[in-house]
Amino acid sequence: MASLTISLVQSSLHWLDKTANLTMFERQLEAMNCHTDLIVLPETFATGFAINCDCAEPEQGGVLKWMKAQASKHCAVIAGSVLVAQGNKKANRFYWVKPNGEVMFYDKRHLFRLGCEGDHVVAGQARKIFTLNGFNLIPQVCYDLRFPVFQRNQNDYDIMLNVANWPAARRHIWDTLLQARAIENQCYVVGVNRVGHDGNKVAHNGGSAIYDFNGETLAEAADNKEEIVTFTLEKTLLEKFKTGFPIYLDADNFSLS
Repeated sequence: MASLTISLVQSSLHWLDKTANLTMFERQLEAMNCHTDLIVLPETFATGFAINCDCAEPEQGGVLKWMKAQASKHCAVIAGSVLVAQGNKKANRFYWVKPNGEVMFYDKRHLFRLGCEGDHVVAGQARKIFTLNGFNLIPQVCYDLRFPVFQRNQNDYDIMLNVANWPAARRHIWDTLLQARAIENQCYVVGVNRVGHDGNKVAHNGGSAIYDFNGETLAEAADNKEEIVTFTLEKTLLEKFKTGFPIYLDADNFSLS
């Protein structure tokens, strides 16, 4: 029976201080006392959402090297987004790093217009699917959550994974859309958000959680608290549900340009 144990790391972030953030996460992961297959960090976990600052990593930079070391140390995939230099802009890059050092990535497609993210970040073009323990996962980053067409399950994934710096002022939307995506796509949904204030004095209160295919909460972190939440997903439960209620067979066909 395929199962996948996922650890959601909900933390405050040190603004523009990569060393402090990596040290903090290293200590948090060291304190974990359970097995896990996948460790998920928030969006821009090394810097905060500092898109207009000179803080981008080179493509083979220190943050990626740190992720490789942590993946190897904990024998788990480690995932989260990093600002990576792309010409005179950046990519908001969701890294998926395996214990053997193999790296895959997805670049955030939908850039937050109200925060002028597009002025500093290049939009990703490719929809990606990652595989782990017999599960297919689609990676998404924060604002992507608002755009269901790009995420539409074409029966090619089992888990939607979104990492975010989602502000407390719009927290209700975060919770609602995570549940909606789970229901409409008949999949598990995992959301990992940060807590605390960023360098622009924007407040974040968490909401890291795992939802099942009915939008029911399976696991969640406490609001305004740094903690790691670990939960095991079973693929058989999802498959049984989809067999008994195969609404995906009636979905409209479409393609993305």
